[in-house]
Amino acid sequence: MSSTTSIQPSASSGGASTSADENARPPDSARSILSLQLDQRSLHFSVSAWVLIVALIGIFPLAPHSLQYKGYRLSLLGTTCTTGYALFALYRLPRAGNMQAVQVWCHHVTASKDFIPFMYCLMFSTSKLHLKLVLVPVICWALEHVARFLRRHFTSSSLYRTYLEQPCTWVETNTNAVQFLRSNAEILTGFLLILSLFSRQRNLMQTFMYWQLLKLMYHSPFTAAYHRAIWLKIGRTINPYIHRYTPFLHDPINAGMRWWFR
Repeated sequence: MSSTTSIQPSASSGGASTSADENARPPDSARSILSLQLDQRSLHFSVSAWVLIVALIGIFPLAPHSLQYKGYRLSLLGTTCTTGYALFALYRLPRAGNMQAVQVWCHHVTASKDFIPFMYCLMFSTSKLHLKLVLVPVICWALEHVARFLRRHFTSSSLYRTYLEQPCTWVETNTNAVQFLRSNAEILTGFLLILSLFSRQRNLMQTFMYWQLLKLMYHSPFTAAYHRAIWLKIGRTINPYIHRYTPFLHDPINAGMRWWFR
């Protein structure tokens, strides 16, 4: 009897430890979802790093013109693909085919963070214009994503600590400077498109669509703070000259501002 009673607690403790191990072990579905997310993030990081390299080649002034053009196109196409896939993975397609469901889906998509770079790169990847300034926002987007991924997943790598830690730290600590650089390039591109209307490469539809995108950047919560600060500075700079030298521009400017803030 005593031997029987001494064996039972050990069996119960073994069963308890086994059940505890099973509870602590994540299920197969959770592990598969986690690995899939890591694979998607790794793929996104790889494409962003590739976009960063080809965009730097496309903007580098000493590179051959043909190589610059290829880097320009490939960087825009790469960013279009990554942001488009991110939008599709997050929102998929409208579940219902009625107009109300499509409107709700469009509202969610246009309010997302990836919609602006998607439309930006899609617009210029299908255009005949070759403006190197267009690549500045592309480089900023890729640089932020690459630096964030490296700081989260490569901190134990000796290669990262030796060569990449300081640049990645600088990017993350100077996010405002990177955002202002990107916003300045986006606004300046809009004015360059207006000037291009007087050249042979003019595209009125693209210029109008890009200014619609700039309007969205002005109101989007992800870019509004930077764009509004820049537009405020532009207004303070040029308004005195308009009042003094070109007062006839008041009515067109007021009409444009009503459309802008609508």
